Amino acid sequence: MTKTNEQYDAVIASCQNVFFKKNKDYGTAWRVLRTISIIDQIYIKAQRIRTIQEKKQQLIADDIAGEFLGMINYSVIGLIQLELPADAPWDLPASQVEEAYRKHVEATKNLMKSKNHDYGEAWRSMSQEGLTDLILMKLFRIRQIIHNDGKTLISEGIDANYHDIINYSVFALILDSEAGDK
Repeated sequence: MTKTNEQYDAVIASCQNVFFKKNKDYGTAWRVLRTISIIDQIYIKAQRIRTIQEKKQQLIADDIAGEFLGMINYSVIGLIQLELPADAPWDLPASQVEEAYRKHVEATKNLMKSKNHDYGEAWRSMSQEGLTDLILMKLFRIRQIIHNDGKTLISEGIDANYHDIINYSVFALILDSEAGDK
């Protein structure tokens, strides 16, 4: 588990670096996005990965790792948006954004640790294709929850699905990194 923690932290540090730099470049322009728009952005990335996996060819140079990184950061945006009150300002101070980012990735990592304990790091035996499909399933679940006005009868909410998307994306990046090391 120590290796997983270190690998997880390295992936998140890379994502955080990109997120904070983009926040300096663009500010909190992402505040305009509604939940469905965030889901659509993540969907575009996940569908691109799946298409490349199926066709075994890509025509745009942007790598798959960058798409997983983007899904992590959009999921964090989704978590931040969910917790902000409806009347929150569009422009948020960088310090508030950075604090919220760190809080959500820490909560997501803690969830990963608990699940890894119970599941015995089963994700290490999964394929990148399987992780991509799980992310797509989570996106369809969120769309259904939105269609149900945010209500569920017995299922987890939107936030839990964002946490899973982050963790599945981190796992895919770790597996990709390990495959590159071989």
